[in-house]
Amino acid sequence: MGHKATVCESIEPPGSRNTTISLPLQFTDTVQELLPLFKEETYFNHSLHIVPRKAPRGFSSYNKTESYEVTRFRSRFFGSVVDSQWNDWQWQIQNRIRSFEQLGRFLTLSPEERAAQQSLDLHFPLSITPYYLSLFYDKDACHPLRKSMVPQVFESLNSEAEAADPLGEESQSPVPGLVHRYPDRVLFLVTTNCSCYCRYCTRSRVVGNGDHNHSIPMIDRWNAGLNYISSHSEIRDVLISGGDPLTLSDDQLQWLVSSVRKIPHVELIRIGTKVPMVLPQRITPQLVRILKRYHPLFVSIHATHPDEITKESSEACCRLADAGIPLGSQTVLLAGINDSVETMRRLFHALLRIRVRPYYIYQCDPIVGSGHFRTTVQKGIDIIRGLRGHTSGYAVPTFVIDAPGGGGKIPVMPDYIVEHANGRVVMKNYNDDTFVYPDEKAAGNMPEAILWEGAGI
Repeated sequence: MGHKATVCESIEPPGSRNTTISLPLQFTDTVQELLPLFKEETYFNHSLHIVPRKAPRGFSSYNKTESYEVTRFRSRFFGSVVDSQWNDWQWQIQNRIRSFEQLGRFLTLSPEERAAQQSLDLHFPLSITPYYLSLFYDKDACHPLRKSMVPQVFESLNSEAEAADPLGEESQSPVPGLVHRYPDRVLFLVTTNCSCYCRYCTRSRVVGNGDHNHSIPMIDRWNAGLNYISSHSEIRDVLISGGDPLTLSDDQLQWLVSSVRKIPHVELIRIGTKVPMVLPQRITPQLVRILKRYHPLFVSIHATHPDEITKESSEACCRLADAGIPLGSQTVLLAGINDSVETMRRLFHALLRIRVRPYYIYQCDPIVGSGHFRTTVQKGIDIIRGLRGHTSGYAVPTFVIDAPGGGGKIPVMPDYIVEHANGRVVMKNYNDDTFVYPDEKAAGNMPEAILWEGAGI
């Protein structure tokens, strides 16, 4: 028996132990060559195909643990803020940009943004974390992330088709903070707070506008929701959303998730959040240890544009994935932001590299003041057609319209069937080539089965 070499992995899921691997002697040289890849930073960059950006000549303060854009932003505007502060999610929350006056410190407002500042018709507040602002502070007003976060005067323009509650959530809410639309699952709205306020938010009627149902304390609303779930045994799936539930404290989240998990008939818990994209500092080892106690638990991440996939957001998602938490993404289709096949492909490929499965593309809901964000429905269909067959199936989400009035999510997709008659289905594939599938059973033309003597049939 030959000598053996021992290699210990330096990267491990939270809460796991080092894994010792015994290798035959002939593989030792190869392993020694690979060892540098398992140093934390190098391994992370190689596994995600991230090419580290070089800092400009003379930029000596470049921090290798964060994105170059973030380091440059910090150096310019938060030079006295140490790493322990910047990487503290509560510091990020406390130092959010909440007004146009604050925003003016970091960027030059466009005419449309200045007009929004002067408008009296804006109903949705402004909130951006310093981290997320660092991704677009030096970009013009047409930059996708900036358009999604900074108010423009178009928000004051309303159409008859728009509504404050277009999905009819209030009418399907048996107790405050809970929506029961589908037979076996509920939406549990546990907070009205987010770290950043997306300008196209479906729940802008309540999110960021103070405590909705403020006469009822938060803990009482939670208990009312938990009691409703407990008393309805048909509920097997609970989606915890808000606002953004990951803006709650660790103690609050643990109490809430553990309380849902104690209900015997609840099989699945999901958390809907944008935190990994806008506040990745929140995904701490402590938070991950809490969440992994309550499997099966899924996390649905609101992702808008490939520019959100940074070193920080990638590390946050990988930390969740390493804890065995399945991750899916939900993306709202937005005019001038992500309404092209190329942008969506880049986003979905980037998400898959960090172990997030693209799940839904949403047609933008007709909330008040959202006209400048909404595309045609055909645009979404064309994007799906441009993805299906042209890239991995895992990179093709389902395009849905959340039906106004509370009808629920309705999938909308390209029509690949040309004809279905006379025992055959004529179809077009992704390349627009025609194929025929024999559907004899539908036409009643299947031949009688032949019974072979002695076959035991």
